[in-house]
Amino acid sequence: MSLSYKIIPVTVYAQNCSLLWCTKTKLGAVIDPGGDLDKILDTVAQENIKLEKILLTHGHIDHVGFTAKLAEKTGLPVIGPHENDRFLLESLDEYSGMTGLPHSGNFTPSEWLNDGDTITLGEQTLAVIHCPGHTPGHVVFYHQQSKLAVVGDVLFQHSIGRTDFPRGNHADLLHSIKTKLIPLGDDIEFIPGHGPNSNFGEERRHNPFLQSA
Repeated sequence: MSLSYKIIPVTVYAQNCSLLWCTKTKLGAVIDPGGDLDKILDTVAQENIKLEKILLTHGHIDHVGFTAKLAEKTGLPVIGPHENDRFLLESLDEYSGMTGLPHSGNFTPSEWLNDGDTITLGEQTLAVIHCPGHTPGHVVFYHQQSKLAVVGDVLFQHSIGRTDFPRGNHADLLHSIKTKLIPLGDDIEFIPGHGPNSNFGEERRHNPFLQSA
């Protein structure tokens, strides 16, 4: 396989931080470092990966809480999400108080992402898909050759992301899933922000939120 991954559950919420890397070059990225920085860096060392960048799917504190500290410690650029999530990255103190989760500081990414952008990991390329709804600036990372997508909190096994957070939108979320993700193919495996992996075919057929829509 040209791309490998390892899921690293972090914080009391056990959200999925992902380590993705090009199997040929061993160059990779951490996606959504929400906490437990030592655990993340230990996994990077165990897999003998050289990190190139930090990628973010969206701006919620449980997914970005220790981004600033990881960037400071490693000197890596922070890439993503879409700029519509700027308000979340500038309000981490507020959300820390609401959730009880610590964070390592507000920050501005090195680069915002837009629909249709691409990200390289070694010799591999990830497509960027803007999927608003859970947050307005949520993005998905898709590797066509491996038939793998990292979808953050857009879609879960038999569920979908919440839309009762600030600037969430249920109709936008369903539209993102049905017009941008499901058409990629039934055999696309996805890593969600929480819980086990699934595939788009399983969700198309059995996800009650997609059936009722």
